[in-house]
Amino acid sequence: MEHKKTYIRHTLPYRNNEIIVEGPVTPAHLQSLVMHPELDAFRKPRDQQEAIIEIAGLPEGRIIVARDSDTIVGYVTFHYPDEMERWSQGNMPDLIELGAVEVANDYRSLGLGSKMIRTAFEDEQMESYIVFTTEYYWHWDLKSSELTVWDYRKMMERLMQTVDMVWYATDDPEICSHPANCLMVRIGKKVSLESEEQFDRIRFHQRFMY
Repeated sequence: MEHKKTYIRHTLPYRNNEIIVEGPVTPAHLQSLVMHPELDAFRKPRDQQEAIIEIAGLPEGRIIVARDSDTIVGYVTFHYPDEMERWSQGNMPDLIELGAVEVANDYRSLGLGSKMIRTAFEDEQMESYIVFTTEYYWHWDLKSSELTVWDYRKMMERLMQTVDMVWYATDDPEICSHPANCLMVRIGKKVSLESEEQFDRIRFHQRFMY
């Protein structure tokens, strides 16, 4: 499958400067930047930078970043699902996971999360994919945000709805382990009915629920 990647760049005014939202970016470009020290939700900032550099080099991988000069202050990742998870079953070439969304604390009031996600979907780049995201409450920054688990869930839903992702049912044990967890999905307009049906079979392993 050919993975269309069209570089898009936006500028947002910020204080006396500007923030650049851009992507999909190349590994070389990511190597020229530095990670903000607060981008540590998943691992140490330098280690996370190496992880997104690796994703950017994958045929299907794409990284959208927000940067203040040469400092990455936010990023979004897209890639094939992990081979250890049920979503990789069937090796669907058109099933892409919206993996991590992270914005440094000092930049969280600027709408960068939604801007980065919308940038990824511009120019119909994602219309050939089923894009999904799995939201688990234990990944959420409840402490810094001072939100309840339900308010954070609503915030994440609103974020994903900016690109028309909607809630989908599943019997996946991890998602079902807490009522705040959820699966959100967007099916591109060029996705075949066969792929939609295959995704339904992946969502439900207990056939009586499907």
